[in-house]
Amino acid sequence: MKTSREIRQSFIDFFLQRGHSHVPSSSVVPLDDPTLLFTNAGMNQFKDIFIGTRTPQSPRAANTQKCIRVSGKHNDLEEVGRDTYHHTFFEMLGNWSFGDYFKSEAISWAWELFTEVWGLEKDKLWATVFAGDEKDNLPADVEAEDFWKNNTDIDPNQILRCGKKDNFWEMGDVGPCGPCSEVHIDLGPDRCDMPGVEGHICQVNGDCGRFIELWNLVFVQFNRDESGTLSNLPAQHVDTGAGLERVVAVLQNKKSNYDTDLFMPIIEQIGEVTGKNYTSKLGNDTDNAFRVIADHVRTLTFAIADGALPSNEGRGYILRRILRRAARFGLILDMHEPFLYKIVPALVEEMGDVFPEIVNRTEHVMHVIESEETSFCRTLDRGMDIFEADVEEMKKTDQTQLPGQKAFRLYDTFGFPLDLTELLAEEKGLTVDIKGFDDQMAQQRQRARAAQKNIAYQADTLAEFMPETHDFDKFTTTIVTGKLLGFIHNGQYITQGAIPARERIGLVLDRTCAYAESGGQVGDHGTISCKGITFNFEDTQTIGTATVHFGSTNDSGAMVGMETTVTIDPAREATRRNHTATHLLQWALREVLGEHAHQEGSYVCAEHARFDFTHPRAMTSDEIQQVEKLVRDKIEAALPVTFKVLPIDEAKKLGAMALFSEKYGDHVRVLAIGAGTPDRLEDAFSREFCGGTHCNNTSEIGSFKITREESVATGVRRITAMTGKSLNDLLYQRNDQLEQIAGMFKTIPDDLNARIEALLDENKKLKKQLKKSSGTDLKSAAEALLDNAKTIGDAKVIIGQLPAASVDMIRQQIDWLRKKAPSSVIVIGVVTEDEKVLLLAAVTDDLIKAGVKAGDIVKQIAPIVGGGGGGRPQMAQAGGKKPEKLDDALKLASEFVNEKM
Repeated sequence: MKTSREIRQSFIDFFLQRGHSHVPSSSVVPLDDPTLLFTNAGMNQFKDIFIGTRTPQSPRAANTQKCIRVSGKHNDLEEVGRDTYHHTFFEMLGNWSFGDYFKSEAISWAWELFTEVWGLEKDKLWATVFAGDEKDNLPADVEAEDFWKNNTDIDPNQILRCGKKDNFWEMGDVGPCGPCSEVHIDLGPDRCDMPGVEGHICQVNGDCGRFIELWNLVFVQFNRDESGTLSNLPAQHVDTGAGLERVVAVLQNKKSNYDTDLFMPIIEQIGEVTGKNYTSKLGNDTDNAFRVIADHVRTLTFAIADGALPSNEGRGYILRRILRRAARFGLILDMHEPFLYKIVPALVEEMGDVFPEIVNRTEHVMHVIESEETSFCRTLDRGMDIFEADVEEMKKTDQTQLPGQKAFRLYDTFGFPLDLTELLAEEKGLTVDIKGFDDQMAQQRQRARAAQKNIAYQADTLAEFMPETHDFDKFTTTIVTGKLLGFIHNGQYITQGAIPARERIGLVLDRTCAYAESGGQVGDHGTISCKGITFNFEDTQTIGTATVHFGSTNDSGAMVGMETTVTIDPAREATRRNHTATHLLQWALREVLGEHAHQEGSYVCAEHARFDFTHPRAMTSDEIQQVEKLVRDKIEAALPVTFKVLPIDEAKKLGAMALFSEKYGDHVRVLAIGAGTPDRLEDAFSREFCGGTHCNNTSEIGSFKITREESVATGVRRITAMTGKSLNDLLYQRNDQLEQIAGMFKTIPDDLNARIEALLDENKKLKKQLKKSSGTDLKSAAEALLDNAKTIGDAKVIIGQLPAASVDMIRQQIDWLRKKAPSSVIVIGVVTEDEKVLLLAAVTDDLIKAGVKAGDIVKQIAPIVGGGGGGRPQMAQAGGKKPEKLDDALKLASEFVNEKM
C-alpha cells in the first residue's frame, strides 16, 4: 500500500518527467490578494498569469498546494466530522499549462496516471464534460469528449455530459473561464450513505458518497467581460486539481479520508491526550469530535504558521471560530482545559518534511493555540450562562424550541457549533429552530459577500494595460530622467494628451528612481519636473509592471511623451537608515530571544521603523537593552551593506531569511550585512530576501533606540524603533520633559530616581495603614452580619451590605464567614467608590446538594441593580449600576433563599 508521501511525490514526479517545473506551494494566507481570505485552490498563485499581468517562468508547472475552504461558496465547515471526506484544510495536487498543451494531453495524462501509475480499475472511473449552455451560446465540449473516447480506453458509456453548474469554471463575475472535465470514481453500492431515502439515485454529481470526484481538469479558453459576453483568450491554459486526501483514501482502500495515514497519526494523538477511543463510525458523537478536531488542528497549524492569527475580523475571525469549534467538540471528549495545542506535534511530525514552515514555527503555533483556548474557556462560561438564561426565559412561556436567532448568537459570538447547541438543548428536552438559524447564517453570508464586492482592487483592472517601468535606479540614485508614458485618472490609464492640473493622478514613466511601496517600506515621494512644470507626488505604488507616482500639479501644459526629471525627497535617506536598522534588529532579536523570533511584518518610513515578530511574552527591560546594544555595536563597527540577485534555491541554501507572507519569484535580491563583497555573502551575519533601499554601511544609521515594545496579537510582539535625526529630536524632547518632571519633584534629574523611590515607599506605608483601618471596619461589619444572621435548621443565612472595599478584601470576609458558619448561604452587597454595585454570593457544599446555588442567587437579584453575572454553585459574582436598588436586591435574595431552604 502506497503511503501518502509516496502518492504525493509520485504525482509530482509524473509531471516532472513530462516537462513540468515544480512550483512550491504558496502561503495559505494570500496577503497579496485582497479578494481572498485564504488560498482555496492551486491556481490562486497563478491568477496574474491567467489575467495576463505576469509572464510564467515555465510554460508547465506542477505542485501540491495548501488550501483552506471555510467561507463563501467554498465553505465545508459545517460538514466536517459528519462524513468521511469534507475538510477545511486539504492539499490540492495540480498541473498547469500556460499557453502550452491543452485538452488532449491533460486528458491522456490524467488517465495514464490514474490507471497505469496508480492502478485504479478502469471500469470504476467516469468522466464528465461540459454539456453546453444556451444562455452563453456555448456548444457542448465535443472536443474533450472525443479525446476521452480516442486517447483513453474508458468505457464510452461512462463519459457524461453535465451542465454549467458542475462543468464550467469561472474565476469570478468577469475574467478567464472555461469548460472542465472531471474524473469520478464509483466506490460501490455499499458506500451510499442515503440508502432507502425516497427518490434518491446513486449517480455521478449526485448527493451520496458512492460516486466522488477525484480530479478536475479545467480548460481556460474564454474571457468574460463586464457585460457577460464571452470571447476567446489569446492563449489557452490548463488548470487541474485533485484533492490529495480523497486520492490517498482510494489508493489505500480506506472508506474514510480520516482512516488514511494523513489523519491517523493525528487521531491517535487525540486519543492519547483525551483518553478516548476512535472507532471510525459515522453518526457517533465521539468519532465526529475526533474528526472535527483532527481537521481543525490541521487548518489552524498551517494558517498560523503562514502568518494568520485569530482575531475579531476577516480571516482572523474565521480562525477563531474554527479553534472554538474544535474546543467545543473537545467537551464531548471530556476536555475542559486547553488541549488542542498538544495535538500539533503529531501533525508536524507527519507533514513537516513536505512543509518545513510548520517545523520552524511549531512553538509559535502551539503558543497561539493554547492562548486562544485559554481565552475561550472564559468565553465558554459566559456562553453557557447565556444559554441557561435563554432556557429559563423559554420555560416562563412554555416554549420548547430555542429560536434560531438565539442559536445563531451562540454560534457567532461564543463559537457554539449548531450541532453542539442541539445537544445542549436535547439535554433540556428542547429542540432548536434550524430554519431560523439557517436564515441568520444566510444573512451573514450575504453581508460578507457584499463586503467582499466592495473591495476595489484597481491593480487588477488596470494592470493588463500598464507598460513596464525600469526602476533599478532606485538602489543607486535619487535623481533620474525618464519619458512620460501616460497617467491614471479616474480609474483609467490614458496614453495621450495633457496632464490635468489640481487633480490627483498617477504618472507612469519609462524610467524612475522612485521606490514603490513594498515589503513594509513606504513608497517614495518627491517631484517630477518638465519644462518648468512641477508635479509633486506623495506616494509611489506598483500596478502590474508599472511604477505609478501618485500626486498632483498646479501647473498645466505637461503632455504625455515629454522628457521629465524625477527627484526623490531627501527623507528617503532616513527611510534607508531605518530599513537597514530593521535587518540588524531582526538579527539581534534572534540572538537574544532565540530562533523562534520570526518576522511577522514591518513598516519602515522616515520617522521610525516598526517590526512585528513572534514571541510568546513581553520582552524584559534587560532583553531590550541587550538587543539595543547588539544593534549599536554593529552600527559602530561600520560594516558594509551589500546585495546580490540570486536564484531563489541558491539564496535559500545560503540561509537567507524570507518573510512567510511575501511572494517571491525565481530570482531574489539578497541583502547582506557584514560581507566584504557581494561575492562573499556567506561571510555576512545577516542575510535576508529584500527588495528595499538601504544604507551602504551600517555607520550611516548613526544611532538606534527602541521606543516601544507591545503586543499586537496572540504570540506576536511589536517593536517601534528610531534612528538618526528623528531619534535625536526625541531624545532632546525627552530631556526637556525630564527637566520639567525633576522641577515638579523639587530635585535635579540625576537625583530623580531616588526622590521617586522615597515617595513610593512613603505611599506604600500610607496605603498599608489605610488598608488596615479599612480591614478593621470590614471585619466589624462582617461580625455584625454574622451576629444578626438568620438560622434555618443547622444553616446560617448571612445577607447584608459591607463597606466599600476591593473584591479581594470582600472575598476574604466571605471566607472568614464560611469558616465561622460551616453550613451557610452568604450574600453580600457593596456600593463601590465609583457608585457601582458589587454582589457576591457563596454557598457551602451541603446546601448545594439541597438545591441552593450561588449562581442561581446572583442571576435572580442582579437585574434589580441593573446588572448581570454568574458563576459556580459555590461562588458567584455580579455587578450593577443602580446602587439605590441594593436594599431591594438583598431583600429578594433573602426571599429566594428562604423559599429554596
